[in-house]
Amino acid sequence: MAITVPRSTLGLCSVSSSSNLRQQRTSSLKHRLTSVKSVTSTTPPPSSGVQRRRKNNDENEATVGKVVENPYSKVEAARPDLRKSLSDFLEEARGFVGDGGGQPRWFSPLECGAQGQGSPLLLFIPGIDGTGLGLIRHHKKLGEVFDIWCLHIPVSDRTPAEDLVKLIEKTVKSQHHRFPNRPIYLVGESIGACLALDVAARNPDIDLSLILVNPATHVNNFISQPLSGMLNALPDGIPTLLEDIFNFQVTYSNNLDALSNNFFGQQMGGVGGGMLRDILAVSTNLPTLGRMLPKDTLLWKLEMLKSAIASVNCHIYSVRAETLILMSGRDQWLLNEEDIDIYSRTLPKCIVRKLDDNGQFPLLEDGVDLVTIIKCTSFYRRGKSHDHITDYIMPTTYELKQQCRLVVASTSPVMLSTLKDGTIVRSLEGLPSEGPVLYVGYHMLLGFDLIPMVTQLMKERNIHLRGLAHPMFFLNLQDSLVDMKMFDKYKMMGGVPVSNFSIYKLLREKAHVLLYPGGVREAFHRKGEEYKLFWPERSEFVRVASKFGAKIVPFGVVGVDDICEIVLDSNDQRKIPILKDLMEMATNIAGNIREGDESELGNQDIYLPGIIPKIPGRFYFYFGKPIETAGKEKELKDKEKAHELYLQVKSEVEQCVAYLKMKRESDPYRHLLPRMLYQATHGWASEIPTFHL
Repeated sequence: MAITVPRSTLGLCSVSSSSNLRQQRTSSLKHRLTSVKSVTSTTPPPSSGVQRRRKNNDENEATVGKVVENPYSKVEAARPDLRKSLSDFLEEARGFVGDGGGQPRWFSPLECGAQGQGSPLLLFIPGIDGTGLGLIRHHKKLGEVFDIWCLHIPVSDRTPAEDLVKLIEKTVKSQHHRFPNRPIYLVGESIGACLALDVAARNPDIDLSLILVNPATHVNNFISQPLSGMLNALPDGIPTLLEDIFNFQVTYSNNLDALSNNFFGQQMGGVGGGMLRDILAVSTNLPTLGRMLPKDTLLWKLEMLKSAIASVNCHIYSVRAETLILMSGRDQWLLNEEDIDIYSRTLPKCIVRKLDDNGQFPLLEDGVDLVTIIKCTSFYRRGKSHDHITDYIMPTTYELKQQCRLVVASTSPVMLSTLKDGTIVRSLEGLPSEGPVLYVGYHMLLGFDLIPMVTQLMKERNIHLRGLAHPMFFLNLQDSLVDMKMFDKYKMMGGVPVSNFSIYKLLREKAHVLLYPGGVREAFHRKGEEYKLFWPERSEFVRVASKFGAKIVPFGVVGVDDICEIVLDSNDQRKIPILKDLMEMATNIAGNIREGDESELGNQDIYLPGIIPKIPGRFYFYFGKPIETAGKEKELKDKEKAHELYLQVKSEVEQCVAYLKMKRESDPYRHLLPRMLYQATHGWASEIPTFHL
């Protein structure tokens, strides 16, 4: 049976249609082709459109590999984010609305066709609109790390929720049979989230990962009952009526789109411009909205919604899949925060992310980037569990700017390095280009040094540091007193939970690894302990570095005392009962990776120090001369020899810190005002001078 091809700007090519029809459609829409997968029988082999897409993937495999498979061998110059708008969604939905009906089927946009080898399958299950285009703003980025299939449910389709679950389940089982060692992601929005939960409940032995966007947990009768009554009272043919009243034509709509892009994009910009563009997009596409959700379809969806919610509530305890719930702060119709709290406690591995400023359809709104959220929650994997090294996805240019713009702009970091002949230069020229390299240094209060250092190395030398961080930064606690989003930057920038195995694995992959031997004790130091090293007695990293011939780069950093002052440290907080209890609870949850160490390093308190901010001063980084370990593996197996090298590294870190503390006193631009005046007269992008070397 042939499936009618929708008149979409994306275009759909049916795998069960005749070859002549496919060739005609492919010829007319060859640049915007989307392959469709039948769901009326067993999942068929990929269409010619998919085969062409995979062929292109093979040609670009090396580029994709840098992003997903081996992100530390050579950093890709990240492209600016290319995001579609609500107007694009409505424009492309126009073709889906007029597709002539038929059965539900899967399609895969070709703009999602650049995924790396071994990427997991992502099945998108739409919400009330049923078009399957709900991820349109995210296709480009998602398509680099997932094989995306989207479910399209035609407007006239009346498949019950239970049959849709069976349809999705059939595809899940088929793909699991083909790739049993890869996870399958189910991304469901609203009603689609209910269907995804039902599929997971029916298949507890299949490796699934669920991303539920505003899952429908209940129907607000205060809204739904009047809505049903109003819909029943409306006449049929509303879409045609709207088109006759407003007389919208394609050329007029295109002119308005051009006007919105030119005026709102250039003159307004920002959130305000995006909001006005969305309002204009909706107003120019009222007929499309009317055809997408006519009266009888809306009434059917409301009934299907109630059925889906009832089914989920019965089966929720059977779900074993890991789950990420995205909950809008302004969705009051289908989302109940108390129900989400029950879900988070019932589902065995559940993370809840609240999108405070978003409404009913967050995936189509500004400020929501699904790939960024997946990165920040460590929710991406290609095997049985998430691997912080092999499953890491590089940040894009936009993500880097979001993470570092405030710190870098306010502290104007000075970067110094040492050449092979011992010359100190104001650049990162002295750093090794090829890994493995181990950077060992002093840890600033609260890790303020991490973001400027990682971003500057990436920007200037195309070197991506993989920092070893305390495991507490990778916990996803639901009842934490602190917002866990504050740790997003560590995961975004490539942080890895510190362990001997992590160091071994990173150096084996020839990575540039960042290690702070003082760890939490230095990052949460007390009053009067600025720039004091708290390193373990034994040489932990020297022998593993020598095993892979890694270069060791000692470095120092100063400047934290120029941006804030500690007024309430752990000793002070222990004298306040409430704060003492909070500190002990945080320390117990985080765990002490130095437990059993009787030195000062083992005295690790997890707390938030009380600080008073200052007018920002300046950060200074000094990288010493790289220390070679290649060819010294046998020599450094001797504990005494390894300890000698360990003490040498520690001494050079202390010398780097002392040098910076001395030299910054002669920097005329150490304080914020002189730097602002300099940039006001020389240009805001100009490099600000510093002390003489």
